[in-house]
Amino acid sequence: MRKRVLGKDLEVSAVGLGCMGFSHAYGAPSEKKEAVYAIQKAVDLGYTFFDTAEVYGTADNPHENEELVGAALKSCRDKVVIATKFGIHFDMESSEVNKPLVPDSRPEVIRASVETSLKRLGTDYIDLYYQHRPDPNVSIEEVAGVMSELIREGKITHWGMSEANEDMIRRAHKVCPVTAIQNRYSMMARWYEELFPVLEELGIGYVAFSPLANGLLSGRYDNHSQFDRTYDYRSVMPQFQAEAMEKNQNLLTLIRKIAVENHATPAQISMAWMLGKKPYIVPIPGTRKTDRMEENAKAADLLLTKEQVRELDQALDTVEMSDVFGGTKMKTEKK
Repeated sequence: MRKRVLGKDLEVSAVGLGCMGFSHAYGAPSEKKEAVYAIQKAVDLGYTFFDTAEVYGTADNPHENEELVGAALKSCRDKVVIATKFGIHFDMESSEVNKPLVPDSRPEVIRASVETSLKRLGTDYIDLYYQHRPDPNVSIEEVAGVMSELIREGKITHWGMSEANEDMIRRAHKVCPVTAIQNRYSMMARWYEELFPVLEELGIGYVAFSPLANGLLSGRYDNHSQFDRTYDYRSVMPQFQAEAMEKNQNLLTLIRKIAVENHATPAQISMAWMLGKKPYIVPIPGTRKTDRMEENAKAADLLLTKEQVRELDQALDTVEMSDVFGGTKMKTEKK
């Protein structure tokens, strides 16, 4: 697979693998052997960039995903880039399928998190360590200071922020250079495009999560699709509701049309669109299926022209589409 560089020097596959879905948010968790096999198959397909977090898990094992990723990548650790995250936990008192997030980036919490993540991942360093969400009770300068210390100690080699805005990026970067932000980005969620100039100015990469709008842009779902209301966040996402599915047909028809023109799939067009916009964007679609991994990987070889990207952008500015899931609710607790 083609490679891209995040920040100054972190080389990754042009498409990464979001591993969350093996354990969290997209249905009942995968069986461990199947998950490990699938992640190892992704390595065979050319993926070198794997994304997880300390909170991706189940009620029985809240940190299962890091354990899976660590087990799967143990034999090729020096050939891959592992990204994980700190700084949130779930409000377990909530009865919602998508439980609210509680931010906590106190230095002592970060210190404890990095040690347990290293242990679960079975490694002595983390390639890319993200603050999972901003913490209104802890300044970003204080968080960046801890990241600088962890880099000096060799426990992490690069750091970043998820769902960051320009002010946070600039303030953090002054204290400890930021390698990448990981923000939501897809044809249906373009609000962070305003960050492109500051990312270019500071030399920061953009890791795009939910590049297929949680799977909608793959074109594989319709208004008859059913999602598990106990385990699957899509059961409450606005873009998958029956009315929304009808509203999104024009967008999906457009993507299918361009896919046919390029002998590609809708998922590949959706990711090639963002890959063609900026050389520092790296999508991290999640899937448990190896055939989907292969399909997504091939998006890295699909080079849309600037004119095709511009045509898509113009259509996206005018075509009707539904609301799209914008993120889990935050619940702030006073420390």
